[in-house]
Amino acid sequence: MSKLFIVPTPIGNLEDITFRAIEVLKSVDLILAEDTRTSAVLLKKFDIGTHAVSHHKFNEHQTVELIKEKILSGLSVALISDAGTPGISDPGFLLVRTCVQAGIEVETLPGPTACIPALVNSGLPCDRFCFEGFLPQKKGRQTRLKELAEEHRTMVFYESPFRLAKTLGQFAEYFGGERLATVSREISKLHDTTHRGTLQELSDYFAEHEPKGEIVIVVAGKAED
Repeated sequence: MSKLFIVPTPIGNLEDITFRAIEVLKSVDLILAEDTRTSAVLLKKFDIGTHAVSHHKFNEHQTVELIKEKILSGLSVALISDAGTPGISDPGFLLVRTCVQAGIEVETLPGPTACIPALVNSGLPCDRFCFEGFLPQKKGRQTRLKELAEEHRTMVFYESPFRLAKTLGQFAEYFGGERLATVSREISKLHDTTHRGTLQELSDYFAEHEPKGEIVIVVAGKAED
């Protein structure tokens, strides 16, 4: 049956993949991978021989219509990213929207994503939260920070290790240095660590200790009046 499958892949430990994800990747006609070289490690480990081609942010606008036509012709296709769930700060939205508009069935498997483990592990309220992903680097950044300063829900951000210290300093400036937060690094990998403290404490720490790897920042929301 022709269909688009959205398949999450491990963000660190390859054993985090689900049995169902492996089954789908083996059964489809084609795999769309953010980077075929990165995905080759995962596919080889689980003996997945399905043909894979590149689908990433630099070519998705050129290839999305072709992929749609392949599915309409009867092929089943799976989309994976380098790590985590496609569409969450990774390519995927454009293809899903195109398929939905064309009446193609889309099935998204549950699976790994960095934001949920970081949120739950933070010890901050997680009954209500907002996911902000990567903030704008320049245009619109200050406006967004001013808006988020009034956010009462716990906030989850992705950030590059090279910008972490600067971002934490801005958070302390706009949200208040006493606001509680955590910085999770390399979730589910060998050097998985979480640092807890106030925004000012974390800003000071990472100004002196340059981090490496994938970063998730969780910040407490503004206290209710």
